[in-house]
Amino acid sequence: MNGRELSKGYFEAFGRPMLERDFPELLPYLAAGLVGSGSECFGYDDEESRDHDFEPGFCLFLPGEEVVSRRDAFLLERAYAKLPKEYGGLTRNLVQPVGGARHGVFRIDEFYQKHIGGPEAPTTYEQWNALPEYARAEAVNGEVYFDNYGLFSGIRNAVAQLPEDIRRKRLAGQLLLAAQAGQYNYSRCLDHGESGAAQLAVFGFVQAAMAAVFLLNNRPEPFYKWQFRALRSLPLLADTADDLEYLLTSGNHTAEAIGKHERIERLCAALIAELKRQGLSSADSMDLEDHAYAVNNGISDGNIRNRHILDAV
Repeated sequence: MNGRELSKGYFEAFGRPMLERDFPELLPYLAAGLVGSGSECFGYDDEESRDHDFEPGFCLFLPGEEVVSRRDAFLLERAYAKLPKEYGGLTRNLVQPVGGARHGVFRIDEFYQKHIGGPEAPTTYEQWNALPEYARAEAVNGEVYFDNYGLFSGIRNAVAQLPEDIRRKRLAGQLLLAAQAGQYNYSRCLDHGESGAAQLAVFGFVQAAMAAVFLLNNRPEPFYKWQFRALRSLPLLADTADDLEYLLTSGNHTAEAIGKHERIERLCAALIAELKRQGLSSADSMDLEDHAYAVNNGISDGNIRNRHILDAV
């Protein structure tokens, strides 16, 4: 049983009956689910990731005090604390993990303040630019079991996909970084006999190319330790994962370097093909840098378009 299954089972066995029995008047204003930090929210947990915060539990999300009073929130917290301590062979923890509780009762504005830096979805370029992709991923992962009031899901849906101009700006910057690191600097470092610097260039290329893949899918890129798992489940360009992983794990001796050159160019070609398929670039080139500027030139908002191409990365 993984964390999502554990949470949903625990909620259906104990959480939903408690709410329907003891708080029917609050149900129209509540949302419930498993969302936030931790591998279980992404569905990536296994025996190795069952650390100090792996437990039966779920989240209840409440609107502000003008809708659900402080007293009602307190009563919900107390009722949650009284739920059975054991389920599925696991025991709820009495000690909160680092960073605070991941299950229990939360105000919606406080949850989003913690994860995206504000009580609601960003609306300005500056606000979007201040929001890291890993944080956006934590705000929209997991599963919402119900949301009768709609506020929690409304913010969640608004955060899940970037506005097109924001997506283009981030994508243009990542494409430029990938071009400089992979198509240009990797070879130059090898020509200078600097294998370590060449590998740093490869790391830079992989990071930027992977970010570009997530942006082409308009999906948030999670924390680095989950990026390859998430990439392999994407609807577009999931097959780039093996080449990206090879680049990270191979050396820079002659045969391996030749293989890396080939894979870098193959990855760039795949990115370019998808850019053209989505109508993001009309550049007639196999140089990823040309496509980076084409993507930037397609931004509708002149204020965003005229900022430095690396402004959003």
